Amino acid sequence: MKNLYRREFLRDLGISAGALPFLAGLPSLTGAPTPQRKQRLIIMFSPNGTLPNEFWPDQEGADFSFKSILKPLEAFKDKMLILHGIANKVKGDGDSHMRGMSCLLTCDELLKGNIMGGGGNPAGWASSISIDQELKNFLQSRKETKTRFGSLEFGVAVPERADPWTRMCYAGGNQPVAPIDDPHQILKKVYGKMKDKDSLVSILDDVRDDLKRISSKLSARDKALLDQHMTLVRSMEQDLAEADKQGKLAHPVPQVDPSIELVNDNTPQISRIQIDLLVNSLANDMARIGTLQYMRSVGMAQMRWLGVEEGHHSLSHDPDDKKDSYEKLLKINTWFAGEFAYLAKRLSETPEATGGGSMLDNTLLVWTNELGKGNTHTLDNIPYIMIGGGCGFKMGRSLKFDKAAHNRLWMAVAQGMGHDLQTFGKKELCEGGALALS
Repeated sequence: MKNLYRREFLRDLGISAGALPFLAGLPSLTGAPTPQRKQRLIIMFSPNGTLPNEFWPDQEGADFSFKSILKPLEAFKDKMLILHGIANKVKGDGDSHMRGMSCLLTCDELLKGNIMGGGGNPAGWASSISIDQELKNFLQSRKETKTRFGSLEFGVAVPERADPWTRMCYAGGNQPVAPIDDPHQILKKVYGKMKDKDSLVSILDDVRDDLKRISSKLSARDKALLDQHMTLVRSMEQDLAEADKQGKLAHPVPQVDPSIELVNDNTPQISRIQIDLLVNSLANDMARIGTLQYMRSVGMAQMRWLGVEEGHHSLSHDPDDKKDSYEKLLKINTWFAGEFAYLAKRLSETPEATGGGSMLDNTLLVWTNELGKGNTHTLDNIPYIMIGGGCGFKMGRSLKFDKAAHNRLWMAVAQGMGHDLQTFGKKELCEGGALALS
């Protein structure tokens, strides 16, 4: 049995291709040997810097206290690393927002181009691969870690426009990877052809009998995982139908750059749906790498669900002593922390298919930003919060570095996932090797 390919096994049982996405990653399906633990990485991005006095703990080590913005993450204190002093030292063309965004995961200079920003010389796309795609390629090259997609790129309220302010993932130089911010498109990509989304007839209806038939071939643990998987998809369909009633999901290309973007009042609902879809996809082992991008650098999203009518980027430029703007930025950044906490929570309550524990035990979450502070455009002290396991890092600490290049951080993440990178991005910035986080 272990020598049969999964598709052949399912075909012999009379299982349709439509059921495959729901059954992938269940080890008892074909009697395959128990696989090694699954290491995963999810990178979450939010834009326009943070408020340092409300973000960074005063203390170092394990005995640290949470400031206002990070309070939603208190439940994960013992599984968290707070990294202060990580800097994007990449120079070259482009303004700070452009280099902050498109060098965030590539750690190398932008290509020459004709896109003019708010300062500096015009620039183009990133010149090299991003760390998420580098790790995707590494995992996909090995039979034991190869998955259906390798990586999945999710977005929330990301405009359709494409430029260095909107892309952080790159398959290589001059090869931006666009996030998908329409959950219907994610469902179609992950689960195949869907019904008319206006009526949103359940995609489970087509495969229900197949899933019942295969259930007798599964272990008790896999039966529970499959049931959880089906329930979650059904719940997401209902959420999508409700979200559709409240606002369109599509984001038209802005007519004026960069101050006009879609006011998407159902963003909180879309955010939770996208997180559920991301967790569900990884739980079913469709990918080991995921990214979750909120809005874009220099984004003018109006977060009216927080009582904020002004554009985010404009607020981030206001001086710290402008109390009203400061309080609104505090609400915005705390909301992002709450979404990161929800992502961690969903992983923590989802059991691993093998080996015991939860998905969070084997998944490293990284929340970051393109700037350290919006009104100074600094690329020093870029926010980096890590939660979870999988890389062998010693968690439960607040660490302070002295302007360590972010190249070294991503090298540490890669090495923690078994990819022994000795340099990443701009080689001159890799001096000192991977950051010591164990």
